[in-house]
Amino acid sequence: MKCKSQLLFVFSILGIFSARGQEKTVLSLNEAVKIALSKSDESKLADSKVNTKSFEMQSTKMSQYPDLKISGNYFRLTNADINLISTQEAGSSPDAQTTSSPKVNQLILGQANLSMPLFAGFKIRNSIIRSENSYNAEMANSAYTKENVALQVIEYYASLYKAQKSVELLNENLVSSNQQVTDFEAMEQNGLLARNDLLKAQLQSSQIELSLAEAQKNVKLINNKLITLLKLDANTVIKVSPENVDANLFNFKTASKDEALTNRKDLESLHYQQKAIEAGIKVAQSDYYPAVSLVGGYTALDLQNVVRVENAMNFGVGLSFNLSSIFKNAKQVKAAKSRYEETQFQEAALTDHIKTGIVEAEENYTLAIKQDQLYKQSVIQTIENYRIVKDKYDNGLVDTNDLLEANLQDLTAKINQAYAKANVVLKYYELLHATGQLTQSFNTTNN
Repeated sequence: MKCKSQLLFVFSILGIFSARGQEKTVLSLNEAVKIALSKSDESKLADSKVNTKSFEMQSTKMSQYPDLKISGNYFRLTNADINLISTQEAGSSPDAQTTSSPKVNQLILGQANLSMPLFAGFKIRNSIIRSENSYNAEMANSAYTKENVALQVIEYYASLYKAQKSVELLNENLVSSNQQVTDFEAMEQNGLLARNDLLKAQLQSSQIELSLAEAQKNVKLINNKLITLLKLDANTVIKVSPENVDANLFNFKTASKDEALTNRKDLESLHYQQKAIEAGIKVAQSDYYPAVSLVGGYTALDLQNVVRVENAMNFGVGLSFNLSSIFKNAKQVKAAKSRYEETQFQEAALTDHIKTGIVEAEENYTLAIKQDQLYKQSVIQTIENYRIVKDKYDNGLVDTNDLLEANLQDLTAKINQAYAKANVVLKYYELLHATGQLTQSFNTTNN
């Protein structure tokens, strides 16, 4: 007995520490969205892609500046034989004898070359335009990614609220159901109740317990997904309630369809991609033109015991033209034009998808409001119905089936009401997402 008492004491202490480690955290939806937008892997990846495009754009802009190259070389020679022809001898006879060879065993060479592009078929300018539009497209794409992250947090909050509310209602109903079973057992032992009716009550209690276990599992899974997204401690348990949602949420004015097309960041990203591809066509066409550049240089040379050259400066204009590009570049231009045509079709398809999505989101939100109103009435009705049936049952006017059915209807109506309340918020946020205003609404409600 002493050993058993010690074990019970140990388990109770462990239970206390476990409960402390699993303390529930009240985190508002606004705070959760803020955390997700700053700490989630998806948001960080989106920001990283924007930074990459920014560096690429800056690198492209550098191509319009001149190139300056400086080089210095030192060569060790192996006693090279150098024959120098005197000026007089070279002028009198082609077969003139050379002078004796000096001793030469090193060469020092220094050069500085400057090249500045003057004209490259507008390639540099259009390359910069392309990189700027690619950067703007990535910025818009990053904003759309964060809208999706915010919506994911909201969906987790709605699902977690539904699961937690189910656990709460099922726990309450399980207590009353177990008490009912206890009462029925006493009545059955005293011959006041048929065993079949007791079995029905026990079966309903078992079904409620199974539903409770399923709801508890859902709470743990959804909570784990949410804290993983938010990068919170693994022991964090988030408690969701209607108070977690900003009270001014429904005062935010939703955009019209035309405004939504302007707000949608995915459509904006595609628009900038289209501009980038349009500039890419001009970049491809630039190979049809020659390249002109301003060139200049400085050379210093010292060949041991032979010659020394200093202040040898040069400048001029360089011209280059790849004749084969007239034939080879045609396919690249056609490919660029084909990509541009693709983006036009993508833009048209996405525009239609956004319009239908807005209509669907509006209808879903309207339905959610209607369901919330109906389930509120349904709860009032089922509570009153259970009271009447219980009163009749106590007076022997209805059987056990009617009582158990009324109890189940009451539980179902309360769970449906909780789900409907969460769906109103969820569908409203989905409507804001469809109109491109989701993150904007959080910024507004936070002010």
